[in-house]
Amino acid sequence: MKTSTKNNKSALTSMFILGLAALLLNSCSKPVANSNINTPVAGVGFVQASPDEPPLDIFFNNSKYNSLPIVYGNTFSYAPVNAGKVPIALYNDVTVKAVVADTVQLAQNVTYSLFLTNTVSSPQLFLLPDTLAKPAAGNASIRFIDLSPDAAAVDLVIKGGAKLAGNVTFKGHSTFLPVQGDMFYTLEVHAAGTSTVLATLSNFKYQTGFLYTVWFHGLASGTSSADNLAVDIITNTYFL
Repeated sequence: MKTSTKNNKSALTSMFILGLAALLLNSCSKPVANSNINTPVAGVGFVQASPDEPPLDIFFNNSKYNSLPIVYGNTFSYAPVNAGKVPIALYNDVTVKAVVADTVQLAQNVTYSLFLTNTVSSPQLFLLPDTLAKPAAGNASIRFIDLSPDAAAVDLVIKGGAKLAGNVTFKGHSTFLPVQGDMFYTLEVHAAGTSTVLATLSNFKYQTGFLYTVWFHGLASGTSSADNLAVDIITNTYFL
């Protein structure tokens, strides 16, 4: 079991949304991107959730989008990508050998989270549309996603409180769920239907108007702190 207190290694983004155009233009940690991107566009953030992959580079439409090699646990913010049918490829940063490649359909004015999942022997890309709706007054929103390829089903639970998501399996996820904002919560990932704690996200403040993704990752068969089960959090966006 691993306990995490960090927000994440690099938040997807923290933005005040005035519409998708502003969302795509105002990312505060936007990676190096193709300067020739034209509208119509979608917004895509990336999470490296495959624990045994080497450092990687990511390409959309044959253009490199990262400025530094992407290692396990890294994320980067929403970046503008041409809408439509988009080729995506990940390459080993050292050998420049393709790790995984696919083509996805991106809708105009829609934001997505793209995850590299599974292990080096069977890498998989998983694309999830992000519904970035403003939380109700006084609330934050939390989405849970299970990215551990070999763990059994899990529950996401507020320590000493409510279950937020239940019986979630690999690549399963919840919608964005409301919680009272401006509160500190400790979240636990339990083996489904039990009180067995697999990973903990300790004492994090969920701010009013913010949307977060809590992601469970690592290997049940992990043998070190580098690949053991863990849970971390991404700030998707916020509304004032």
